[in-house]
Amino acid sequence: MIDIAVLRNDPERVRENIRKKFQEKKLPLVDEAIALDAKRRALQTEGDALRANRNTLSKQIGQLMREKKAAEAEAVKKQVNADAERLAQIEKETEETGAALTQIMMRIPNFISAETPIGKDDGENVERKRFLEPKTPAFEIPYHVEILEKLGGIDIESARRTSGQGFYYLTGDIARLHSAVLSYARDFMIDKGFTYCIPPYMIRSSVVSGVMSFEEMDGMMYKIEGEDLYLIGTSEHSMIGRFMGTTIEEARLPQTLTSYSPCFRKEKGAHGIEERGIYRIHQFEKQEMIVICKPEESEEWYEKLWSYTVELFVSMGIPVRTLECCSGDLADLKYRSVDVEAWSPRQQKYFEVGSCSNLTDAQARRLNIRYKGEKGAAYCHTLNNTVVAPPRMLIAFLENHLNADGSVEIPEVLRPYMGGKSVISVL
Repeated sequence: MIDIAVLRNDPERVRENIRKKFQEKKLPLVDEAIALDAKRRALQTEGDALRANRNTLSKQIGQLMREKKAAEAEAVKKQVNADAERLAQIEKETEETGAALTQIMMRIPNFISAETPIGKDDGENVERKRFLEPKTPAFEIPYHVEILEKLGGIDIESARRTSGQGFYYLTGDIARLHSAVLSYARDFMIDKGFTYCIPPYMIRSSVVSGVMSFEEMDGMMYKIEGEDLYLIGTSEHSMIGRFMGTTIEEARLPQTLTSYSPCFRKEKGAHGIEERGIYRIHQFEKQEMIVICKPEESEEWYEKLWSYTVELFVSMGIPVRTLECCSGDLADLKYRSVDVEAWSPRQQKYFEVGSCSNLTDAQARRLNIRYKGEKGAAYCHTLNNTVVAPPRMLIAFLENHLNADGSVEIPEVLRPYMGGKSVISVL
């Protein structure tokens, strides 16, 4: 959510940002917000005047009663009662107007960075840099589900019977590898100085609306029937929500946290074969990193966070590249975002395995997360980034470490988490 003062003083800047995000349908929201803001301020001014006048009239009544001017005192009392009725009406209208204004402000997108390329969708994202040389083996690489099945590591048919499409069982050494990657990612981030957390996996609607736009919520979140609870789509949701309504002492910033959680997503829409299997699913596990910091530090942390993901993948021998997300590919609350993509030897292209975002103060304004220093209180900046999400990461891992005989090499960094095992063999 942007600062209402910017909307008042420079509405054209807000409109231009909306155009850059190719959301012209939201342009009327600017005028609607300006009108509601003006109405709310007018009501507040009238209410303040009535409250001040109430004190004056109360003193006047006392003086008239002391002077035994009962009739005049009674007339003033009637004015006080009339003002009280009007004040009650004003307070109700102010609350309703403020709520309507907040709803509109929450639909207006955050300002984008000057570094963000202008484009309509992810097809116009811009490559920044590649890490490790992509390689393609001389033998044909099977579809990732076929690799997993030959290793005895997946059971999709049983999951369809128990849970439906978009679920799976991981078994044997593949299940162990999945856990090993998460454990390695956890320790990797702890070594970077981050505090490890396991958050709640369900959050209230007040948190959901604070961390994401209404469109994202509808497309991602599972609602718990009969309760004000949603299953999280990523641990960022509950991790940022942890600080809602709080003021953090400046000396305690930045907050650098890494969190594990299962994630639950609707994943609406049809997808091609490469996005089936374990690529786009309803339930998966993820290691995340979250930073809450002062505004002047957020761009530095943005660069650090995505570099940690790159370092993690490179340490496992997986080639990756980074893409600066264009304006049309940014969710409403994002100021700037970079995707980390891993090399797929089978597809001969890169695919997304993580995303790093700087949301500036958009989430902090929605959730009222502030910090207090010598210069007073201000809104924090929030950032999040995927350390690793094993389902997608496993696809890149299997394809890049597959041997001609169908076995899979385990890189050195993961072997301590695999009981010293160096190869996963075909059954």
